[in-house]
Amino acid sequence: MSALRTSVCLLLLLLLCAASSRAEDAQELSVSELLWRANKDVVRSDAEPLVVDDIAYGSESERNADPCTSRGCMWPKSADGKVYVPYTIAGHYTSRERSIIERGLSSFTASTCVRFVQRNGQRDYISIQSDSGCYSYVGRRGYAQALSLEKQGCLYHSTVQHELLHALGFNHEQCRSDRDQYIKVLWHNIQSGWEYAFDKINTLNQNTPYDYNSVMQYHKYAFSGNNRPTMEPIPTPTWSSATPSR
Repeated sequence: MSALRTSVCLLLLLLLCAASSRAEDAQELSVSELLWRANKDVVRSDAEPLVVDDIAYGSESERNADPCTSRGCMWPKSADGKVYVPYTIAGHYTSRERSIIERGLSSFTASTCVRFVQRNGQRDYISIQSDSGCYSYVGRRGYAQALSLEKQGCLYHSTVQHELLHALGFNHEQCRSDRDQYIKVLWHNIQSGWEYAFDKINTLNQNTPYDYNSVMQYHKYAFSGNNRPTMEPIPTPTWSSATPSR
């Protein structure tokens, strides 16, 4: 029963982020375009982690594996059924910038079991700061783990949600281990050098169904080298006219 409640909570979490992102970011670029623009010319310092696309890794060897394939990467569930995730926000954000981040944090509260709470001495927590571009580790790392939301380019509701979902253990939707059942990757249309953004990894998938409209699903033209789609949906019994659109 506990596993079922966890699955339902995670499914509601994804549905919430997809709905709120579509409603509030209607006038924005897709999340994949926002992330690409924010990260494309970034030069990171030696103090920052290895970052590929918008995912941070502890080492080069982690790149070909999902760092969140074990339950050890999950933030623990409390006795009351809630998942409390401590965080800090660096003091270099303005009040307006901080409000954007806090709105993203609080968006998980209404319909999910996740509660982002201000750190009060907890050992493991998310450290939100304006480093170089937008990035996050996938899942719980232990101790302070960086989540970068650079002031220039990352402070949008969809990008805040996207990076927080990485920190909760979610990978990009198009990289899921079961993605070939739902989308076809059009490799010949992908810009040279960006193929890795579509590599499948051994994801846990958090017991959630594939979501074409998830804030974790990249736009169907993401990383196109010829202005043609890089992904197309595979019709399924639950598929209507949806396409990978974020």
